[in-house]
Amino acid sequence: MASLIASRPRPRPAHTQGSTRCAYTPDGTKLVTVGSNNTIRVYKTGSDGEPTNIDDCQEQNTSVSASNDFFVAGSEDGTVSYYSLRDNLFEKFILRTSLPVRDVALSPDNKWCAVASDELTVKVVDVEENTKLLTLREHNKPTKHLSFDPKGSMLALSCTDGVIYVYSMTAEHPELIRKVDGVIGRMETDSDASCRVIWHPDGRAFAVPTPTRDIQVVSKEDWEKQRAFANGHEGDITALAWSPNGALLATAAKDKKLLVWSTKDQSVIARYEYANVIDIVWHPTKNLASFTTSDGEVFISPEFVSDQFESMLRLPKQPAPFIHDPLAANGRRPEPNGAQLPTRPRRGSLDSLDDLLDDDLGDEDDFVVDDDGAGYALNSGRKRPAEDDGIYGQHPNKRGNFVQPQHHAAFQPGSTPWRGNRKYLCLNLIGFVWTIDQDSSHNTITVEFYDNELHRNIHFTDTFLYDQACLNEKGALFSCPPKEKSPAIVYYRPHDPWTHRADWRIELPKGEAVLAMSLSDTYITVTTSANYVRIYTLFGIPVRVYRPKSTPMVTCTSWRDYVLTMGNGPVGADGMCKLLYTIQNVKRDEICQNEDTVALPEGAVVKSVFFSDNGEPCIYDSTGTLLTLLHWRQPSRAYWVPLLDTKLLPRLASGRKNENYFPVAVAYNKFHCIILKGGDQYPYFPRPLLSEFDFSFPLTSVPGKPSTTSEDEDMPDANSDEDDNQTSKETLTLTQNYLLKSLQSSQMADLLEFTKSTAAERAALARLELDIDKTLLQMLALECREGGEERGMRALEVVQLMRDRTGRMVEAAGKIAERYGRTVLGEKIRELAEETVGRARGRGAGLDEDDDDDDF
Repeated sequence: MASLIASRPRPRPAHTQGSTRCAYTPDGTKLVTVGSNNTIRVYKTGSDGEPTNIDDCQEQNTSVSASNDFFVAGSEDGTVSYYSLRDNLFEKFILRTSLPVRDVALSPDNKWCAVASDELTVKVVDVEENTKLLTLREHNKPTKHLSFDPKGSMLALSCTDGVIYVYSMTAEHPELIRKVDGVIGRMETDSDASCRVIWHPDGRAFAVPTPTRDIQVVSKEDWEKQRAFANGHEGDITALAWSPNGALLATAAKDKKLLVWSTKDQSVIARYEYANVIDIVWHPTKNLASFTTSDGEVFISPEFVSDQFESMLRLPKQPAPFIHDPLAANGRRPEPNGAQLPTRPRRGSLDSLDDLLDDDLGDEDDFVVDDDGAGYALNSGRKRPAEDDGIYGQHPNKRGNFVQPQHHAAFQPGSTPWRGNRKYLCLNLIGFVWTIDQDSSHNTITVEFYDNELHRNIHFTDTFLYDQACLNEKGALFSCPPKEKSPAIVYYRPHDPWTHRADWRIELPKGEAVLAMSLSDTYITVTTSANYVRIYTLFGIPVRVYRPKSTPMVTCTSWRDYVLTMGNGPVGADGMCKLLYTIQNVKRDEICQNEDTVALPEGAVVKSVFFSDNGEPCIYDSTGTLLTLLHWRQPSRAYWVPLLDTKLLPRLASGRKNENYFPVAVAYNKFHCIILKGGDQYPYFPRPLLSEFDFSFPLTSVPGKPSTTSEDEDMPDANSDEDDNQTSKETLTLTQNYLLKSLQSSQMADLLEFTKSTAAERAALARLELDIDKTLLQMLALECREGGEERGMRALEVVQLMRDRTGRMVEAAGKIAERYGRTVLGEKIRELAEETVGRARGRGAGLDEDDDDDDF
């Protein structure tokens, strides 16, 4: 937009030279200014006469904040004073600090006043009853500026260490919830340069000056950088303020420029030449702004915005300038006033109960109950808040449903949401793909491989704005959402084509968007918003198009010829749709598992789904549990087995670590993930390192020695507790080893049964079963060493779990019992060995008998 120079208002000498601040009352009727002399001036809006003076005040006032009835001012002598606007008189001191006050801010309800000073703490005092005092201590640095968000639920502190500290004000005592580093610079509390946080009127972001003389917008949703107002000033920024509707931003700097920016496109629409401006305020309703200088002057500028752009001030509340709106990325849309429309109603709250009942029950004629489902109560005349059903839209008729089903949101495994202008499209053990939003017309995509000797890294300009990707050893798959005039596109790019050009693009039908997609060695799977599953070969030949039974679709993954899809099923007792999965072999056109339920605790959701390197389906859920699917090749036999509960990791035992884990893969019998610190849910840049954890079944305890109640029992010696603890650890380790090897054996046996097995695979299964028996022998030795004859039944049970069919391992178990002098146990094991050998000979002679419960 072209910039304009508007008419110049006259300066009004208000205070002596020095820091001069100003504030409008919320109703806009008065402007209050404070300065370095012992006079406070109150200007009446619309009047060109002399202001009202308040002479009974402190000198060297550094800050002011006003309500309609009173205002507070802080001064360098450490006092915070309360003044009445009805009588224009000083009434009381509400706080005293030992060092100079630098900033004061009234909460939106005008009940609390936050005070920043050169002390290391910030005080929040009750305006009416100043004995009620809250102290913010966790920043430990002097605070230069502070600012309440529009709802008063957060207080942002700009401190001298170059960090923004955000406190939650909703708890009984304020709690530090975020440190925003790398945005503002270090500066002294008495510097004219500003690092003030100014919250956008929609409450979802704030703007703050940076050391590079730009104004950076930061999202409250994910605390990442969004749009920036750049290349406007050549000196340090000293003041900034949003217009009341958030459509404009005014800034001033030491370069003697006062600029007005358009929020929507971050362009300058007006330029003014004023020196030494240190404070700016907009009138709440009029095209009027006032600003003060360090010379003690006040400028009241009517028609602050020219006629060409004045209409922007009359717009409704505008959204903050996001690169990618975090709410839109989560399937939600922001309202103009900053509120959020939920994708589903909250459960178990009074709000959801109120939704069931009409607040206005006076009109009883509107109360009709459709108790027989005939449909005559489709429209009772009551209006309900609109709900956002995401990409699937909203049915035009609510049909009187009191409880809306809660759907699992669609997601792409291995990807992250937008944070600022960056997003990981894919993270796995092959490599990682990320995109950077350069501007509204194109992105740049980078594909990096862990093995650069096998594949070269890829970097290209993306004009299609791809937002999803898959990566494997053969190629990379991308997709972009549909736009107003163009359809969604699926793009495949092989790594090493043997023809001149082998990449291809396919357009989906108009309006159909990609929800999730997967890439295997043989097929490409795409799930869409039209509730279709589309399966292609690696070179774009469609082989399947079908509509699954469980919709809306959630996600998909694939391995070789197998495709796993997930979708929303019937509504459960908690109002949440059950998550259903289907596994099919595309090549053989066989269904392995058909619309089976994903095992999730109440309230939990799937965070990622993938096949392991051995082709075993795995999920990672929001409880931090990794599970694998056993016997999935056999219809109706599959069940979920927990491989690891991250909440039980030893590294979290102290309770001092706050970690989350972003799942990447299951390979080499380990869980590969990215460790996230400080409550983060997704990795960010620079590229994080991968970590790996061994599998560990969630076993919290194992049986120990039986207790005795004999009165003449000797007291245990001092080392008994330590010995018992060591034994429990050994038992737990062996039990974990046994369970894990048994799981691996079952998985390999399934693989050999349903595929053409090789000699090497059959030998690997035999080695696994041998390892299981060796582990059981170790468990037997531990039982014999630590327990007496009273534990013989448990020891015999360990022997019965052995896989050996020849009797050799059972004979070895008998020798272990003899070594530890367990005579009775040894006899039982010998009987078992003889029975085993007899059955083995019978099978060899073709005299197999029906198996019974004792057959091992």
